[in-house]
Amino acid sequence: MGRWAVTRRGLILGVAGTAALTAWPSPAAGFAGPDIVDCDGWGARPNSRIVNVVNQRPVKILVHHTATPNVDDLSRAAADRLARGIQDFHMDRRGWLDSGQHFTISRGGFVLEGRRRSLEALRSGRKQVEGAHCTGQNLVSIGIENEGTYTDTEPTGPLWDRLREMCAYVCDRYGIAPTEIFGHRDFKDTLCPGDVLYGMLPRLRSEVATLLGRRGEGTAVRAASWPLLRMPRSGPSVQAAQHLLRAAGHPEVSADGDFGPVMESAVRRFQADRGTEEVNGLVGGESWPLLVAQPENADGVVAAALAAVTPRGAEAGPDTPTEETWKRLLTEATTA
Repeated sequence: MGRWAVTRRGLILGVAGTAALTAWPSPAAGFAGPDIVDCDGWGARPNSRIVNVVNQRPVKILVHHTATPNVDDLSRAAADRLARGIQDFHMDRRGWLDSGQHFTISRGGFVLEGRRRSLEALRSGRKQVEGAHCTGQNLVSIGIENEGTYTDTEPTGPLWDRLREMCAYVCDRYGIAPTEIFGHRDFKDTLCPGDVLYGMLPRLRSEVATLLGRRGEGTAVRAASWPLLRMPRSGPSVQAAQHLLRAAGHPEVSADGDFGPVMESAVRRFQADRGTEEVNGLVGGESWPLLVAQPENADGVVAAALAAVTPRGAEAGPDTPTEETWKRLLTEATTA
């Protein structure tokens, strides 16, 4: 969340997510889950306004990191201080009614309720608390914060164990498939939850499926996602983004496949022009949908972007590919 929060202004409900909410089966009750400390247990302040609770189930889980120091104090007292610090930051600095995330996991492996009534809604299996952890996803996903910064190091063993148990419990209560566990960066232009923890999400999906007795379901379908691009990345996905930036009116960007300062400046201008939440020069889950929505132009640069990520010898796709097609091609080009 970037010192407990990345700026998240709106609380926007995705239309596609709304349609999917009615199709889930009745929740099971076969996985007990970890012990969870409720808000009163860690000394939370009262919420400043009414917490919105809706009669619908979330359809995914979003994993975050707090972007705070990787402390050595693994005690329960440290976990409580963390939760209070996050709440103070969100209420006093962001002006939110309570903590933005639904749940928090400390480096010591303690699971704490974040926003009030989140635990009550989870246990019901049929209700969702509106969060503030990711614009556009706050009414269709459960946000789980993990204490620490995981750009170049793995989470502690206790944190990882509680994360997979917590994800399994959320999946069990709400009927969410283990494949529907994502990182914050899948939907926003952010480093969160860190390169290392994000890279561990396939393992997390697999282990959650195993905990639920559905071995293999977590990896049966590899989730396509928007790659996070930043300096000094290079490769086909960078080249595709460069073509799309040119289509968006940034001819100064060369389609050479190298993410350098000129491209970063163009991304910042593109983000500012489109009113994205973060103007940071990162191409992630918020900027990609805007880039691929660019219309074809006389120079054929959108077609060139497609060609950059289409495997050599593969049949060309549709003239106007869907977002899912773009994500699949970009994922394959990034991981090849």
